[in-house]
Amino acid sequence: MIELDAARRVAASIGVADHRIAKIDLRIFGGSALTGDFAVPKGRTADEMSHDIPITYVPARNTIFLAFALAGRRCWDSSDIFIGVNALDYSGYPDCRRSSFGAFEKMANLATKAGVEGRQALRIHTPLIALTKAEIIRKGIELGWITG
Repeated sequence: MIELDAARRVAASIGVADHRIAKIDLRIFGGSALTGDFAVPKGRTADEMSHDIPITYVPARNTIFLAFALAGRRCWDSSDIFIGVNALDYSGYPDCRRSSFGAFEKMANLATKAGVEGRQALRIHTPLIALTKAEIIRKGIELGWITG
């Protein structure tokens, strides 16, 4: 898969010591054009994307990804989770908003042993959140993570 190959290249280029891939199949929940048998809408305007949550929204996808990362961070003794979402081209997905990441961060610090004991405060980083998809591609090319 292209995305997994790209993740491996990025992890290697920044020196990730223990890159792991979790197989998470959200098709069991359905309810989305990305996980079920619905047509993916094409050509929506920015105005259309700002009003309704589209059929391509996968319920709680980023929250599920964050929960897996939260569980793994204990094993890796990490206080940082990075997620590659963006808010500019997010199509109205509720779990791509800064407020949802702030709420998850707060919950994680209340619901983990490290947080309760005050040993380690979780920080969720969203380095792409203010970039458009075009800017993300340009940055990936600049960093050598995306090749022609």
